[in-house]
Amino acid sequence: MEWLNYHHLFYFWVVAKEGSIVAASGELRLAHPTISAQLHRLEESLGRKLFERQGRRLVLTDFGRVAQRYADDIFSTGRELLDAARGDGLDKPTRLVIGVSDALPKSIVYRILEPAFGADAGINLICREDRSTEAFLGELAMHTVDVVISDAPAQPGGAVRTFSHPLGECGTAFFAAPDLARSCRRGFPRSLDGAPFLLPGASSAMRRELEAWFDAVGARPRVVAEVDDAALAKVLGEAGRGVFVAPDVVEDEIKRRYAVELVGRVAEVRQRFFMISVERRIRHPAIVAMTEAARERVFLPARARAKATRGSARRRPQTT
Repeated sequence: MEWLNYHHLFYFWVVAKEGSIVAASGELRLAHPTISAQLHRLEESLGRKLFERQGRRLVLTDFGRVAQRYADDIFSTGRELLDAARGDGLDKPTRLVIGVSDALPKSIVYRILEPAFGADAGINLICREDRSTEAFLGELAMHTVDVVISDAPAQPGGAVRTFSHPLGECGTAFFAAPDLARSCRRGFPRSLDGAPFLLPGASSAMRRELEAWFDAVGARPRVVAEVDDAALAKVLGEAGRGVFVAPDVVEDEIKRRYAVELVGRVAEVRQRFFMISVERRIRHPAIVAMTEAARERVFLPARARAKATRGSARRRPQTT
């Protein structure tokens, strides 16, 4: 049986944290060549490169970032073992690692996460963010991430077998700084034709929904920026740089926090949210609490409002 040399892993971990071999040599009180040799041996035993050189800097490779997370877990567990031996930390919180796509609005993510804080007082919640859901799939398989919150289900036929659990869906609201909102509100949605617009990034499911809807209504906004981070889009919108979109379930919060006004709502542009796991049936109590609360409290009001809107439209008398 092959065994990992944990001394070599520890040297790698310190180099990754310190950012350079020079800084790590000072921390470890070892010579620069000694650390370099140990890193080389670790890479040989793993059969993968951990660092690549960019100019004078050492930068973690994709596999190096995975190895760093494993090292974080390994040496964190080691510290917990020492605490337990001393009688400390026996009630150490259980780690729950959640991957979050950065395209998701932070207020929606908070509403989904909120029940986890009350589900089990012994949970240490760790949130990791990346540009796309696909970036987390390998970590789900390796159990370095417990679950992923996404705006789209995992694609079938991937190398990692996952299950996408629907949390709910809602319509889309369009916002802008007051002057721009007033000019775009009249004649919406055709008024968006030529208007400055902050488009979600290409990896976002919302981007595809919007582009199809623009084609359907015949509007061609002037895209001033493509923004992966939903929070940054709101800040740019508040500064008057363009119209941006968000789930209609957080309309009041966005108007209050960012001093923007509503341009219009579109029920047809749907925003969907999923919990992705490697389990067909979610069992972790905190994740179960998040899933149930999202379905019953976060998105249920949106479904009820949409149903009421459709009902009133059917009852409205026709004008001639």
